[in-house]
Amino acid sequence: MALRNITVRGDEILAKKCKPVKEITPRIIQACEDMAETMKAADGVGIAAPQVGIMKRFFLAMPHVDADDEETREKIYYMVNPEITYKEGTQESSEGCLSVPGYMGLVDRPYKIRIKAMDLEGEEHEYEFEGFEATVFCHEYDHLDGILYTDIAKDMMTVEEYSEILEEMKQSHADDPDADNKDIWTAKNERNGK
Repeated sequence: MALRNITVRGDEILAKKCKPVKEITPRIIQACEDMAETMKAADGVGIAAPQVGIMKRFFLAMPHVDADDEETREKIYYMVNPEITYKEGTQESSEGCLSVPGYMGLVDRPYKIRIKAMDLEGEEHEYEFEGFEATVFCHEYDHLDGILYTDIAKDMMTVEEYSEILEEMKQSHADDPDADNKDIWTAKNERNGK
């Protein structure tokens, strides 16, 4: 396994639509193993083929970051030729991206999705995800169509500003477990007089 270079915003490859995978070859499997290592090293929860310069329809996701047990937290989904077959509800999502370092964006995403894809053995599976997990899969899926979250974000801020506001909120809302993602963006706009 090896770490791959992550393509960053501004590179035209990130704006292109990927081609379907015709066959799961040893090169695709090796690329997936490298991508898993690269994603973990960069502290990401997902990575798509175009982010490492491969114009094929596959991505990896490790969306169970809040799971209680380590096995679930470390589970990686390998999604080859994925297709989102169902969307339900909406949610506002704070998103970052390995290809857009230093920024966070507020994006509207479906609350629940159904997605089917092949695994690395060529077997097709269908999954249902909701909340943060649905966001992760939609974000990575968009990469395969040449869409960055910055293309569809309603608002943006730097990671530094996001962390600052989050810290202020933790101090002032210590007694309010319902303080959430939306409050961070409201606080940002209040700060900037919007």
